[in-house]
Amino acid sequence: MIETHVHFNNETLERDLPGVLARATEAGVTDFVVVGFDEASSEKAVALAEKDTRIWAVVGVHPHDAKHWNAKIAERLRGWATHPRVLAIGEIGLDFYRDLSPRDLQYAAFRAQLELAREVNLPVVIHCRDAYDECLALLEAEAADIPLIIHCFAGDMRHAEICWKHGWFIGVDGPVTYKKNDALREIVKATPAELLLLETDAPYLSPEPFRGKFPNEPARLVYIKNTIADLRDTTPDALDTQTTANARRAFPKLLGNG
Repeated sequence: MIETHVHFNNETLERDLPGVLARATEAGVTDFVVVGFDEASSEKAVALAEKDTRIWAVVGVHPHDAKHWNAKIAERLRGWATHPRVLAIGEIGLDFYRDLSPRDLQYAAFRAQLELAREVNLPVVIHCRDAYDECLALLEAEAADIPLIIHCFAGDMRHAEICWKHGWFIGVDGPVTYKKNDALREIVKATPAELLLLETDAPYLSPEPFRGKFPNEPARLVYIKNTIADLRDTTPDALDTQTTANARRAFPKLLGNG
């Protein structure tokens, strides 16, 4: 399995990284995409990727931190983007649930980083919460030419259909295992096989039977995989093969494919 969205740059996982990696390896996870959310965490993601060939980095400024976006950060991201271990720009987007940055600044940082991704020819990892109409409208209008991964998909079926139409990848996390999340399971069941990605968002979003327990970790990716396999009436091994191939297409640099 390839873990396509994890935060080893979060101090909770960083404190026990050797143990976290050992448990994940035992569970069958071979590669880890560590995603930045601000300048410091992006720098840490790159540093981790330089030290361990199993780890890859994504760099960007999350909408929560959009208020800190400036030219200096933009130049640092541009510099990291050429690093052979950096796969994408992210996680970037809109978050109208917490609104930790003013919405106009969220839009400004989002647009600037989309343009940067276009400039450096990298895919983008999208964070969207309580803003699917606005986020997808912007992406359709301004970023249809950029390969996209919709991290931790939480929209409705109409939003999913927009993503499928454009060939955008759908990241599926622990919430697909939650008992009352039938709507998400229907979307995951209907998603084209070639657009599914496995991710945990660890240390967040622990799947059942660990829901509510912190921290989450990549070893639990197997619970997400098994749930999706059951939903789609396939085997875990077949889903593993499919989602691994998908990850390599989503991130062309991954495993030397770009």
